[in-house]
Amino acid sequence: MIRPLTLGAAALALPGCIAKTALDVATLPVKVASAGVDAAITTQAEADRKRGRQIRRQEECIGKEDRQARKQDREPDYEKCEPKRD
Repeated sequence: MIRPLTLGAAALALPGCIAKTALDVATLPVKVASAGVDAAITTQAEADRKRGRQIRRQEECIGKEDRQARKQDREPDYEKCEPKRD
């Protein structure tokens, strides 16, 4: 048996749920568009991190090439460590 008080509380809560759902549906295109823009734009911090990783990889390659060249008694070939151009 459903009590009248419970029914009344449910009736009051329902319009809030409908309003929130309507707001969520209305703001969805904006959220989708902003997510697309965020994915398409690289921030300066992201670019700096990417460049830092690239420099570290190049320095690691130079160190490895130095060790191999010493071991093989030859001059190091640093061209192997140049970053690849896109």
